Amino acid sequence: MTTAPHPLLDTAHALAAGLLAPHAARVDQEGVPASHLDAIRRSGLLGVSAPKEYGGAGAPDAVAREIQEILAGACCSTWFVQTQHHTPVRMLAKSALPVRERLLGPLATGELLAGIAFAHVRAFPRVPVRATAERGGWRFDGTVPWFTGWGLNDVMLLAGVTEADDVVFAFTEAREGPGLRASEPMRLAALTAARTVSLELDGLWLPDDAVVLHTPQEKFALVDRPRNTNASPAVFGVAYAALRVLDEAGESETAGALRGRLDEVRGQVYALADHPVPYERVDERLALKTRSYDLMRAATTAAVVAGGGRAMGLDGTAQRLLREGMFLLVQGQTTDVRRAHLDALARL
Repeated sequence: MTTAPHPLLDTAHALAAGLLAPHAARVDQEGVPASHLDAIRRSGLLGVSAPKEYGGAGAPDAVAREIQEILAGACCSTWFVQTQHHTPVRMLAKSALPVRERLLGPLATGELLAGIAFAHVRAFPRVPVRATAERGGWRFDGTVPWFTGWGLNDVMLLAGVTEADDVVFAFTEAREGPGLRASEPMRLAALTAARTVSLELDGLWLPDDAVVLHTPQEKFALVDRPRNTNASPAVFGVAYAALRVLDEAGESETAGALRGRLDEVRGQVYALADHPVPYERVDERLALKTRSYDLMRAATTAAVVAGGGRAMGLDGTAQRLLREGMFLLVQGQTTDVRRAHLDALARL
């Protein structure tokens, strides 16, 4: 790790070592407990990127990224639930609408935990969720394919697309009610523990003062699309965790060789993430992202190989990291990312 010292990094390391990692195998099989999220709420980590005047830490992006690495490497399921929270915080921090004053403080301090229900907006021109102006607010109809943290989150950031091709983002409580129904939690090959459901919206009405962003879809896409061209910090967190398993298995030579390559790619990825123009150098970002995937896959596979038959046990760290890595291959995937990754795999 290369980030300058910060108190929240010490907090994240302590939380990972003392709570998340020791219970990761059980969480993987039984689900993320509310107590894990309560510990993260109390830690101050949910406000890492929030403005100080609202109770957050106002930490640099480099600190926020490293915290995500630490948490993902310790328990990817818990990481995935809490990572949803940071996008609403960042969006509120940039907003001038009334909802900022109502929610940014409680989200920055961890009083409230937020989830997100807007990945479907990236399917445009297909519109899974339609937003329609109605009665001084907005009506939402359609299906949210994925919502993570159901039963753990307090509020959700929901988005829909209007007939005029605007996107409307608004906050609502993360619970069933008139116009909002959740499926049973999905059984997945990895991260079932994160309590992911689909949501059926049938006339869910939210007032104007719940809206945090209303902008043309084209303008939103210009800012949003490049976000997923950069490798997620979780990819590095899981990869480094797998290398620690290799070290513990006595395979330090293999671990060292992979760690050197991973360090190099990580530095390049984060340098581009800090580039002031997020929609520039997209091809380079995608190439580094697929390279990051390659190294994560190599690290998690090596951990399984080093463990032999013992690695197949459901309580084994190596197989869990391998499955978590599989999940990260498609988490936040867009058409551009999928195409770049498949093209890279075809060249192997």
